[in-house]
Amino acid sequence: MYLKRPAGGLAFCLFYLASCFTNKYVLSVLKFTYPTLFQGWQTLVGGLLLHVSWKLGWVEINLCSRSEILSWLPASILFVGIIYAGSRALSRLPIPVFLTVHNAAEVITCGFQKFVQKETSHLKVCSVLFLLVAAVCLPLCDTQFDPNGYLWALIHLICVGAYKVFHKLWKPSSLSDLDQQYINYVFSVVLLASASHPAGDLFSALDFPFLYFYRFHSSCCASGLLGFFLMLHTVKLKSSTTSGQYAAWSFLAKILHCVQGCLKISAHPVWKNCAATSQSSGREGELCARPGWTLLVITASLSPFFFVMTANVLTISCLVISGVGEALLVYAERTGT
Repeated sequence: MYLKRPAGGLAFCLFYLASCFTNKYVLSVLKFTYPTLFQGWQTLVGGLLLHVSWKLGWVEINLCSRSEILSWLPASILFVGIIYAGSRALSRLPIPVFLTVHNAAEVITCGFQKFVQKETSHLKVCSVLFLLVAAVCLPLCDTQFDPNGYLWALIHLICVGAYKVFHKLWKPSSLSDLDQQYINYVFSVVLLASASHPAGDLFSALDFPFLYFYRFHSSCCASGLLGFFLMLHTVKLKSSTTSGQYAAWSFLAKILHCVQGCLKISAHPVWKNCAATSQSSGREGELCARPGWTLLVITASLSPFFFVMTANVLTISCLVISGVGEALLVYAERTGT
């Protein structure tokens, strides 16, 4: 049976959906496009919560070997590249487009296994070819083609693939997944905080129109908390299931997210009414007091019924091809073929 551990798997899907939707809301609706600050905030919240959980004895973290910590730093650099480029890409691309390009990172890991480790099966190669074809053809079919968005998505793809390859090459003797994530958090906070001024985000954010509004504050708090709980449930699910079962849950979460994400947030009449209200009141940068956070959550849950589809037949075909490729990859992981 593919989807074992239903409670843990469903919790993972829930936090995956909620986290990605909240990030997309902040990046595309509120347009807070300052990744050194946004990702720095998320990693700071995640690092603090993980540290508190460690000190309270809720999770176990062992960082006793300095040499192993230093040996993991290249992966932490790639982790920063993943979240930074991912934030840039997600702010410009629809969620299904972003996920389709993201899935093509398997091309790098499969290529490494095929040509270096000589381990890859024919079924896995076939599945990766589907993912590659979908990712290559999608920009050619996208009626809303954004070159900068696809460029950042490509950088994100390369970083994700390199991170997975490094993880396969690296042979940890004592660092657990939580140890690795703790190092990633600490390194990311330091690097992103240091880069915020040279990148221009630190002072540019002072002109952000929603800087003092509760919807921005609540969205940022939610993104940090949801990201942390998603990380915990990801680690828990990986440790309690096989790689095939985890791949199946991840595939389910992405399918649900594509159904939700390929629908334009800006097309919802609530947001249009908010914009009209703000302009008519002479406060163009201000969000209206309603619908409030509750309606945002309801809208996220019922998005297929509220949002308008903006993809053409060719774009949908690319998304379907990517889905078929990932389904084959899940089957290959499950059966070991």
